[in-house]
Amino acid sequence: MNKLFRAKRTRAKIHGTADRPRLTVHLSNQHITAQIIDDDKKVTLAYASTVGKKMTGSMTEKAAKIGEEIAKKAKTAKVKNVVFDRGAKLYAGRMSALADAARKEGLEF
Repeated sequence: MNKLFRAKRTRAKIHGTADRPRLTVHLSNQHITAQIIDDDKKVTLAYASTVGKKMTGSMTEKAAKIGEEIAKKAKTAKVKNVVFDRGAKLYAGRMSALADAARKEGLEF
């Protein structure tokens, strides 16, 4: 139950607009998913995930690859600035690896 409260508390302060959409990240035990969402239009602009892909390496390495992939897809969708939504997770480990990889590819947040 505490996880839901932390996620709601984080999302209460974050809202994606057309100028700065929201980059939301979901981490499970096996997969990593990242989406760029425009909350005003309720549209997903870019999506990257490890589901259905045969990726090797640790979960931190997979997170970095997904960070690079979501940044490239954001460029094709003409998105440069985003608001980072970490949900209920702490900004450490896999979450920071994804964010750092996205920043290296040119995404700003």
